[in-house]
Amino acid sequence: MHQNTPPRGTIRLTRRGRLVLILLATGAVVAGAAVVVPLLTVRHGVEETKPVSLVIPEGWRASQVYGAVDKALALPAGSTEKALAKARLKLPRDAAGNPEGYLFPATYPLTKKTTPESLLSFMVNTANKKFNGAPVAAGAQRNAMNVYQAVTVASIVQAEAASKADMGKVARVVFNRLERGMPLQMDSTLNYALKRATLKTSADDTKLASPYNSYQRMGLPPTPIDNPGEEAMRATINPPAGDWLYFVTVRPGDTRFTADFAEHQRNVAEFNALQNSPAQQNSPAQQKSPAQQQSPAQQNAPAQQKNPAQQNSPAQQNSPIQQNASAPQATK
Repeated sequence: MHQNTPPRGTIRLTRRGRLVLILLATGAVVAGAAVVVPLLTVRHGVEETKPVSLVIPEGWRASQVYGAVDKALALPAGSTEKALAKARLKLPRDAAGNPEGYLFPATYPLTKKTTPESLLSFMVNTANKKFNGAPVAAGAQRNAMNVYQAVTVASIVQAEAASKADMGKVARVVFNRLERGMPLQMDSTLNYALKRATLKTSADDTKLASPYNSYQRMGLPPTPIDNPGEEAMRATINPPAGDWLYFVTVRPGDTRFTADFAEHQRNVAEFNALQNSPAQQNSPAQQKSPAQQQSPAQQNAPAQQKNPAQQNSPAQQNSPIQQNASAPQATK
């Protein structure tokens, strides 16, 4: 098994969409996968719709952000990603030029002068304002991390937590497993490597040769796996005390955390029984635990469960996204 975690005595953890459609007439927010907030104008007696802002939801990957910017600015696909080279983004050295984790989720204004470079810079500058303050730096230090590593953990928390209420406990699970020398075994990191979003992880998937394979490699992935919001970061730098090592969302609103593998297996069995019941056969896929369903003795066993909070999974495309409705407004 590959090791990416230094000795505990000198631990420095290794580095590493949803459409929001604003219905202006009703003020409602519908989750799905687009991001442009339109402004209705009238010219020569003809109504015209022009985008005036771009909403980036929590948990979007950089690839999703690039695509949204292309569409919002009516550019050919791939234009925003190509613009990275000349954007001169103010990223931490550990990022090595990769803005994943620093395209901060917020609402960004669009004007006639907006370019991919200016919009990406706006996002990264907003992230730096949020992440480089004293609270985040101090919180990262308390958990033996630098800020970039804290952003990486927050991105995992964003992907894995079934709700905001669960974020702190998920962060604690991450830290507990790292401190015990256990692989994270998070399906969300595998999905990132495979450029997919799914609730199903096979035994073959866990053998993937990738630095993002947290089944095979110790420590954190080399970069964040999405762009986390403030709630996920807050949970990361100040997680509640607890000895949890495993979790599974048995049913919506019922995520169970435990340090006991046998108890976790019982929870998993209950989840599986619910999934196999006739009433569940045609229902959307329920969220499951990440890869914390394997004990240290079973680290090389086939993955038994799926990832809980696959924020981009098909099963969640039409679910309410409360956190996106309150995405912070980016300001210059």
